[in-house]
Amino acid sequence: MEALVQAQGVAKTLLEDAALVDHQACFPVRGLEALRESELMGLLVPERYGGLGLGLAEFAAVARELSGACLSTGLIWAMHQQQVTAISSAGEESLKDRLLPRVAAGGVYLASVTSERGKGGHLLSARQAVVQDERGLLVERDAPVVTGVSAADGFLITMRSGPDAPESSVSLVYVDRAQAEIEITGTWDPMGMRATDSRAAVIRAVVPSDQVVGGPGGFREIALHPFVTAGHIGWAACWLGAAHALFRRFVAMLRSPKHRKGFALGEDLFGVRLARVRLLLDTVSAYLARVLQEAEELDRTGRDPEDPAFQLHVNGLKVIASEQLHEAVDQLMTLVGLRHGYLRNPDFPLERVFRDLRSASMNYANDRLLVANGWLAALDREVVLL
Repeated sequence: MEALVQAQGVAKTLLEDAALVDHQACFPVRGLEALRESELMGLLVPERYGGLGLGLAEFAAVARELSGACLSTGLIWAMHQQQVTAISSAGEESLKDRLLPRVAAGGVYLASVTSERGKGGHLLSARQAVVQDERGLLVERDAPVVTGVSAADGFLITMRSGPDAPESSVSLVYVDRAQAEIEITGTWDPMGMRATDSRAAVIRAVVPSDQVVGGPGGFREIALHPFVTAGHIGWAACWLGAAHALFRRFVAMLRSPKHRKGFALGEDLFGVRLARVRLLLDTVSAYLARVLQEAEELDRTGRDPEDPAFQLHVNGLKVIASEQLHEAVDQLMTLVGLRHGYLRNPDFPLERVFRDLRSASMNYANDRLLVANGWLAALDREVVLL
């Protein structure tokens, strides 16, 4: 697959910079530039707009490859692709005609703005409203978290559809950086995911009406599919890519005469722990593969994306990947010990990936998804298992 070959080339740059951008908590400028110079920014852009026109399976494979080198950069890229799916599926033709060719050419990196002060990251509600006047649509958003805020060329922002609309009536609005006044109001010095540059910002803009993606109040339909589907597949693939790359490095250490003497290879407990880590990785990989199949079947057959079983599986993917992959890396740290696991080591970055994956369960909180899945489980009369 040509896209995967390109990803392997970009991953070399990401690997060179991963330790530095983590240490400095700075945006991976060289990594994004390498992605722009490839065709990967337009991986999910339809071919008629100059993109690669690939699907979710290729998207997941590239996300895994990039994240095996630098998880922060992999997630930045995956979230960009999530925005692309929204515009490609629901944007007005005039917006797609002028925006998607720029994305495909690597000229536009898209960032997501769904968090809001007072309501957190709840996806299907918004407090600040779009206001119409003679100049166009007025957008003002005070967001506590905007991944890639310093580097993004455009933003997809969830807004209440109007001053008199309920908070559940959410519009998705595209704002180009050239249209916006951006005030960065926060700093970014987290425990993990340090290179994502996810600072707080206030974004103000006036945009034309065709930059409302999916129409006024139409975000819920986009969110169910493809927005959340691509988001959860992308996140899971990135997390799996980072954990898988670590495990492959560890297996290489075990097979190396230089390193194997430092491990208790003859003890049963060592084998048990090694098996458990592998089992967790395989479980998430299998779950991801099956959800990818379901998503492709949905697109091919026209199955209702509100089907409870489908939504259960998409939400479940995010939960199981975030929990089990962090557990796998935690167990791997116990397995390799203090010297290789707990200490900072750019050649075997277990400590960095451990910190990064700790945020996975909080990246749209698992508890919120499990509440939704509890009700979905009651609605799924046939109890359709994955």
